[in-house]
Order: sequence, then structure tokens, then C-alpha cells
Amino acid sequence: MSPINNGSLRPSAFLLVGIPGLETTQHWVTIPLCFMYIVALLGNGIVLFVIRTDTSLHEPMYVFLAMLTITDLVLSTSTLPKMLSIFWLGSREIGFHACLTQMFFIHASSLVESGILVAMALVRYVAICNPLRHAAILKISTVAKIVQLVLVRGLVVIAPLPLLLRRLPFCQAYIIPHSYCEHMAVVKLACTDTTVNAAYGLLVALLVGGLDGMSITLSYMMILQAVFGLPSTQARLKALSTCMSHICVILTFYVPGLFSFLVHRFGQSVPNPIHIMLANLYLLVSPMLNPIVYGVKTKQIRSRVARLFHVRGP
Repeated sequence: MSPINNGSLRPSAFLLVGIPGLETTQHWVTIPLCFMYIVALLGNGIVLFVIRTDTSLHEPMYVFLAMLTITDLVLSTSTLPKMLSIFWLGSREIGFHACLTQMFFIHASSLVESGILVAMALVRYVAICNPLRHAAILKISTVAKIVQLVLVRGLVVIAPLPLLLRRLPFCQAYIIPHSYCEHMAVVKLACTDTTVNAAYGLLVALLVGGLDGMSITLSYMMILQAVFGLPSTQARLKALSTCMSHICVILTFYVPGLFSFLVHRFGQSVPNPIHIMLANLYLLVSPMLNPIVYGVKTKQIRSRVARLFHVRGP
């Protein structure tokens, strides 16, 4: 039975294929995906609990880290349960509004996470380049305003994506060759001109992603300039070590995301199963690795987690 409503060109539901070309074997993909999701839930949950319960961690960097863990939980949870139902149970149908809601949370969470990484780069810059004024510059009220700005930007910028999609006719096209409701995958099903939708999505990716990337790059250029101006090698290494966790998180977020974005729009020669798998991993790699990276590289987090499980830290 067709999900298209009678008298309407808007489908009541879409059908998610999962991984095109691997429908008969894609249930095996659930093993690594499920493992990554469990690690992401446990890791982010523990980091969030530690930051919430330890008042000594109620500082700007850890406030943003807590926000990062919440965003990672939203990003992964908005997609993986439905993926598992597709791969395990063959439950491919997703309601029209549920699809748009999933799309909103995926892209808004990604945009919020990008903003958080910019804010964390700013915190690093202030801590290293203006250590004596760190507390005066990054007051709680200032941090709260930055958090609000990051959230509002993510929600407002992404809100037009589902709103623009609601006005499109889909005729008899309702099968999405993807594991989740990715924006361009849904836009391509429309049986009308989608220039506005495609242009807005591209504008958001280039402007917001470009500005965030430039902000982070500029921050670290000034940080490196300040670090290499320190008098001793030991001081330089110590300053650089405090940045390594943030740099690792930046790479795990931007590199897979940029690759997935470029492949989806310009990589027609890349096999579709590979692209879909990379897109799925993009939503889980960062949420899984972020708490591990910060747990290993950040002494304060590492020692509190060890204390939580009654393990003597190094």
C-alpha cells in the first residue's frame, strides 16, 4: 500500500532502505553500531554525571564539555534506535512528521556541537593567552550567554530545513535510500524544483561550517603563537598537552562530517553502500570517542572517574 495520502502529494510515511545494496546482510552491521552506541551512552553518561556531581568541575571548560556530552547523546539517540529497528526487525516505515523531526534533531545537534567546539577553542585561547584574566573574562554569566547563543543558533538556522520540505510535493516517491532522514536524501525525492532547499542546505554547511572552522583555526594559531613564546620546553609541552584532547575531538567531528557532506553532494563515483556506512559512522564515532578522549587526556576527569569506580588513578 502506498504511503501517499489520497488527494495529497505529501506522503503519510517514508520507507528507509537502510544500506542500499546490502539489505540481505545489513543486520550484521548492527553489531558494531550497537557496540558504539552502548559505549557512547555509558561514556557520555559517566562524564556528565562526574561533571554534575563534582563542584570543582563547575568551570567554563567543563560546562561546555557537559553540553557536548548532552549533544552527543541527542545526536546518537535520534538515529540509532530507528537504524536498529530497520536492520534487525525490518521496520522501515517512518512517519512524515517523524522523519522531519529526526532530520531536525540530527542537523541541529551537529550545528550545536560545532558551536560548542568553537566555544571550547575560545576557552583554550583565553586560558593560555590571558591566564591572569581567565576568571574575569569567562564569568558564569558570560558562559551562560555563550551557551544560549550556541543553542539558539543551532535551532534557528536548522528550523527552515523541515519547514521548506513540508511545502514540497513527493508524488509517488517515498523510498529514502538511507538509514535515517538525511536532508538531501529526502529533498531528492521531491517531484518539483528543489533549488531553494538545496541552496539553503549548502549555504548553512558552507557559511556556518566555514565560519566555525575559521574561528577554531584562528584560535589555535594564536594559541600556538603564545605557546612557542613560552621560555621553557617543559612549559610549552604542558600547554600543548592541555589542547590535545580538544584537537582530537575536533578532528573526529569535522573530518568524517566533511567527507560525508562532500560525498553526498559531489561524490557520484563513490559506491552508495560506502557512503551510507560512512554517514552512519559519522553520527556515532564522535559521540563514542569524545568521552574516551576526555577521560584519557583530562586528568581531572580521569581521576574522578577512577574515584567513582574505586580505582586508584595513575
